[in-house]
Amino acid sequence: MQTYLDHHATTPCDPAVVAAMAPWWSDQFANPASRQYRPGLAAAAAVERARGRVAELLGAGGAQVVFTSGATEANNLAIKGVAEAALAAGGKRRRLVSLATEHRAVLDPLRYLERHGFPLTLLPVQADGLPDQAQLEAALGPDVLLLSAMAANNEIGVLAPLAPIAQLCRHRGVLFHCDAAQAAGHIPLAMEQLGIDLLSLSGHKCYGPKGVGALLIRPGVKVAPQQHGGGQEQGLRAGTLAVPLIVGLEAALEGAMADRELRSERLGRLRDQLWQALEALGQVRLNGALAPRLPHNLNVCVGGVDGTALHRRLRQHLAVSSGSACSQGNPSHVLAALGRSRQEASASIRFGLGRGTSAAEIELAIEAVAEAVAQERN
Repeated sequence: MQTYLDHHATTPCDPAVVAAMAPWWSDQFANPASRQYRPGLAAAAAVERARGRVAELLGAGGAQVVFTSGATEANNLAIKGVAEAALAAGGKRRRLVSLATEHRAVLDPLRYLERHGFPLTLLPVQADGLPDQAQLEAALGPDVLLLSAMAANNEIGVLAPLAPIAQLCRHRGVLFHCDAAQAAGHIPLAMEQLGIDLLSLSGHKCYGPKGVGALLIRPGVKVAPQQHGGGQEQGLRAGTLAVPLIVGLEAALEGAMADRELRSERLGRLRDQLWQALEALGQVRLNGALAPRLPHNLNVCVGGVDGTALHRRLRQHLAVSSGSACSQGNPSHVLAALGRSRQEASASIRFGLGRGTSAAEIELAIEAVAEAVAQERN
């Protein structure tokens, strides 16, 4: 049986979350838009409770919470919605700015808008995966409408300096969108305090169900809907709301916030143990800065081996990857942005530890990698 160490791709749904969702699948199945009778009102009340609690848990103050199918949809709504709203208002700002290491759920909408007349600047990152503050400052000129930067990278786990970025954006009159899919429930995150204008998240990255996420929008930020047909979610996202999934998102965030500190401390120790053992194998380099970094992330480049052969051996024992689950086997653009060659990227391993990861599993992972590396080098 494989040991699962790919929690950046997805996490198991917490049993408490499954239990919280259970009544809303069959017993309390009413449409929350059907408010002419009691079951519909009960469903609507559950949605509104979840909406308020999600905002509270993410320190979002009076932010508007729009439930979506996940972070990908939330990113599209934020980026394309802001651009379309600015266009409709006749604003002069058009340029969009982001980093080369962003997830495709951000890069693809940005490139779509670039093809439709919105100039795009993609900034390189430093060798440690962090943005260069001077380059960032130089890029935010008077024509910039929006900057999008993720809170935690989905491949190398590095944490962006959100507060300084937000402060710079505010001073330059630029809207700041943050993809927090890998961060929500894993690191301290207070949207209002940090100064973030739009924040995206996904349920299945924090022990919740797949198929649900949210976009949090600071009061006063204009966003045009990208899905039409019913006027749900304050007119920003048409479609019948999935009450069980929304309840599940709330429950997942509750649970993730409750054990975040202890979980981070424990997984950080296991991650460091894993890194020290792998580094001792020789010719093993860290991809991205060790700090600031998600405590449950490790991404290493293994020298002296063929990447395809290495992963073929590893998959006999471990569920790990060489990059994003959305890359469909293509070389990692994140590692390329760090200066890694195609061969180095293919010989890289991303470890994503999770709530259920044990010390025994880390020992197993160390043994599996050591054995695979030895066999390939010989």
